[in-house]
Amino acid sequence: MPRVPPAVRAAKDADGGRPARPPERCAVVDLGAVRHNVRVIRTIAEPARVMAVVKADAYGHGAVPVARAAIEAGATWLGVAHIGEALALRAEGIEAPVLAWLHTSAGDFSAAVGAGIDLGCSGWELRRIAEAARGCGRPARVHLKIDTGLGRNGAPPDRWEAVLAEATGYQDRGLLRIVGVFSHLALADEPHRPGTDAQLGVFRDAVALAEDAGCELEVRHIANSPAALSRPDTHFDLVRTGLSLYGLSPFRDRSSADLGLRPAMTLRVLVSHCKRVPAGHGVGYGLTYRTSEESVLGLIPLGYADGIPRTSRGGPVRIAGTTYHVAGRVAMDQTVVDLGPSTDSTAMAGHEAVIFGTGEDGGPTADDWARAAGTINYEIVTRISPRVPRVHINSEPDARPHAGSG
Repeated sequence: MPRVPPAVRAAKDADGGRPARPPERCAVVDLGAVRHNVRVIRTIAEPARVMAVVKADAYGHGAVPVARAAIEAGATWLGVAHIGEALALRAEGIEAPVLAWLHTSAGDFSAAVGAGIDLGCSGWELRRIAEAARGCGRPARVHLKIDTGLGRNGAPPDRWEAVLAEATGYQDRGLLRIVGVFSHLALADEPHRPGTDAQLGVFRDAVALAEDAGCELEVRHIANSPAALSRPDTHFDLVRTGLSLYGLSPFRDRSSADLGLRPAMTLRVLVSHCKRVPAGHGVGYGLTYRTSEESVLGLIPLGYADGIPRTSRGGPVRIAGTTYHVAGRVAMDQTVVDLGPSTDSTAMAGHEAVIFGTGEDGGPTADDWARAAGTINYEIVTRISPRVPRVHINSEPDARPHAGSG
């Protein structure tokens, strides 16, 4: 019988604490690690408050359980991209302040205002937000965004005063309240580049103009994870932390451990099949890999439909205490690893294979897969598809992480 992975053994049935039957494949999310990371960020950012960014289903970790864990650990705000993501949090009874900042002309501003969701605003949305507020009979809460140099959403500096004039006009009519000014940094993960200082200068000027226009701001915020961890001068009233919340480092030259963070997700699966093949045996579409000697191939039932990057080359997989590497191309549903000539093919089938996790035991991490795929760790965790079940452990605030939870 396959051994029960310790990370999954920690999961409990919802009806009374019996050990849950482990899924054959799952992403185990340690909410104790999320709470730990929030506490680390709070200590660094104080007296600024912490916004836990839970967009994109909390970077693939599960928005609702992560949001609850972050609030339990002292985050005071939640951040999402879309109004729909914010409404989903409200539907689950989460009442903490939530900011949604990415909209289209079809955005449901009425639902957002009615649910008490704060809205990021670049300027073009003001009329629609005001109309929604009029229909709801309550003022909308708005954070005006200035584009300080990233070039995405946000009002250009030469339009800022016009946006302020329009927004304060609606505010004077009781249709909205301007509660925040914010922006986003382009280069905070590359501290050696001077662009962050230039962006900060534009941001400070925008805040001063807003205050001169009579805006009574509750929050000023521009810091993302790298800035929150390395630039106290960016903290202002609030830091917006996404990647660091999940225990991953935004820096190329500093690991999670260097920053005191704990990766929250472990992607694991059971080896489905093993077989011994001769030297020169091809593997995968295009036969881009051939065994150099007689060897055992192990089949991992995860592929690019599950979020394993097809572009990766030689991604690491940990099985029975040894790290092996992907052989050939990742397919839609499966991946092959070369287990070497001395592996017992009968014994290996059914063992747990860890694709990435905390790395504490020398196993693979999301950073290792990012290097193998030529991408960033943000993408590795976020792309894990919905067909991979999420198993949340350490759901109780006072629970301690289990020794094998990653």
